[in-house]
Amino acid sequence: MSTNYTHGHDAEEVATNYLKAQGFKILDVNWKTKLCEIDIVAQNNNVAYLVEVKYRKTADQGHGLDYITPKKLKQMQFAAELWVRNNSWQDQYQLAVIEVTGDDYTVTEFVLDI
Repeated sequence: MSTNYTHGHDAEEVATNYLKAQGFKILDVNWKTKLCEIDIVAQNNNVAYLVEVKYRKTADQGHGLDYITPKKLKQMQFAAELWVRNNSWQDQYQLAVIEVTGDDYTVTEFVLDI
C-alpha cells in the first residue's frame, strides 16, 4: 500500500539520484532537528544547495512548486541557517527545489535559486 510517506521517500530517492547524475555531491538526506527538516543537502563546487523535494502524482491539485509558499520559504531559510551553523559551513549556500511528478517519479523541475 502506498502512503504519502512512501511516495515522499521514493521521490527523495529519485531526486538524490538526479542530483548525483548532475555532478552534485550529497552531503545529507533527511537532515532533521526537533525544529525543522531538510530533504537533501547537496554540494556543487563550493555551494551547498538545501533542497526541498515536492512530489505530486498529478497536477490536479497544483504542481509541487505551487506549494513553495512564503511561509514554506521562511521555514526553508530557517532550516538552512540551522544546517549551516550546525555543520560549520563556511562557503555559499542557497535554497533549491526539485519537483517530482507521476507514477514513474519523473523530475519535472529543478530550481537552483529560489
